[in-house]
Amino acid sequence: MQKMLEELELRRAAARQGGGARRVEAQHAKGKLTARERIDALLDPGSFEEYDMFVEHRSIDFGMETQKIPGDGVVTGHGTINGRLVYVFSQDFTVFGGALSGMHAAKICKIMDTAMKVGAPVLGLNDSGGARIQEGVDSLAGYADVFQRNVLASGVIPQISMVMGPCAGGAVYSPAMTDFIFMVKDSSYMFVTGPDVVKTVTHETVTQEELGGALTHTQKSGVSDLAFENDVEALLQLRRFVDFLPSNNREKAPVRPTQDPMDREDFSLDTLVPENPNKPYDIKELILKVVDEGDFFELSPEWAGNIVVGFGRMAGKTVGFVANQPMVLAGCLDIDSSRKGARFVRFCDAFNIPIVTFVDVPGFLPGTTQEFGGIIKHGAKLLYAYAEATVPKVTVITRKAYGGAYDVMASKHLRGDVNYAWPGAEIAVMGAKGAVEIIFRSDIGDAAKIAKRTEEYREKFANPFVAASRGFIDDVIMPHGTRRRICRALATLETKKLENPWRKHGNVPL
Repeated sequence: MQKMLEELELRRAAARQGGGARRVEAQHAKGKLTARERIDALLDPGSFEEYDMFVEHRSIDFGMETQKIPGDGVVTGHGTINGRLVYVFSQDFTVFGGALSGMHAAKICKIMDTAMKVGAPVLGLNDSGGARIQEGVDSLAGYADVFQRNVLASGVIPQISMVMGPCAGGAVYSPAMTDFIFMVKDSSYMFVTGPDVVKTVTHETVTQEELGGALTHTQKSGVSDLAFENDVEALLQLRRFVDFLPSNNREKAPVRPTQDPMDREDFSLDTLVPENPNKPYDIKELILKVVDEGDFFELSPEWAGNIVVGFGRMAGKTVGFVANQPMVLAGCLDIDSSRKGARFVRFCDAFNIPIVTFVDVPGFLPGTTQEFGGIIKHGAKLLYAYAEATVPKVTVITRKAYGGAYDVMASKHLRGDVNYAWPGAEIAVMGAKGAVEIIFRSDIGDAAKIAKRTEEYREKFANPFVAASRGFIDDVIMPHGTRRRICRALATLETKKLENPWRKHGNVPL
């Protein structure tokens, strides 16, 4: 027995060495942690239980039968984050460059299948050179097996991808189908075709970083939700992020006790919105002042900045926030902000997370670029997401809510549960000046008449009371009491039950 125990320890030690000391040093030289170091940083100390430590590839072509390393380039298993179960896989770049083989994929699939059965999130730490070329179609089949599980798990358990190294070719589509993608600056990149192929086909010269680096995907493409400075920061923030989410679609998010009173009032909010209706203000100030202890986890802050999305807590419970941002494009909705908002709303709805919406929207962004780019279909995504959502929806109109954008932003007409407006809110088809120039087109040459008509229109429609008189606004509230009113509304909606008609699935305007 002693000999068998020694043999076991020797095998475990061999597996823990990964690709060997030289390759581990090379990984560290790039400022990157190894696969196992990442798991240690991510999970609660001593909680990791590894699966398939001794798995090896089965390839016998191109001399691969003599190159076998236990674990086959990915570390898989489960552990806890703040005491809550999660499943994790961490690709090991020191073993065959983290390239995916049939057995490598089978390890990932096994923990995804188990996570689905027990209802726990899957966290993927991606650091892979792509498909293992020596295995040919077996490697491609492995990717497809993972893709299929990504689809089946969607909306059932949270799936989060942390890209911490290369992720290219077919490998990018697994992260793309997960709920959130995070990256590490200067050490991770994602693209379907690399710089060499791009140069050959399109004659464009571009670096890996320019083509698919963290800044590219957080600022230009919107593929990545956040980019972090290094591996350690990324993993610590991932721990913080997971704490906002439920384990699966049948559970509520964890409740975190807070010393922040539900009825706390903030009188600085009474002067947040400027007197000048054309002057911007930062909607994030409102979010930070109403959430528990100012703790707000924003997603995609550098892409489609005209809409703000992220998670906070109200009275200890997770809430998804969606807010128009007057600081960017005056808060107009456009193609990118509609896509960003829609995906976030659909995630919240899938995982029973209430949605609070702050509205200050002058409409959809005009122009040929938007129209030719399909703003009609893209704008409809956000409309569809809000209309389909059955979770509690609380809306606060802080200033402007014009035209179709008023409807889209969680209005009462899209089954908004509680809809509030601040006293200075303007709810109308369009701004007073534009409306008057259409209604009284014959008076356009007379500046005095137009000014008078504009003032009349503003008094009649540029306020929340017409909408309130129709029951489209439940109450006009004082800004300083916003937190108290939202907390109370969410408390009353705890037992909300609402179901959409039975269907296989809806047809989202993709």
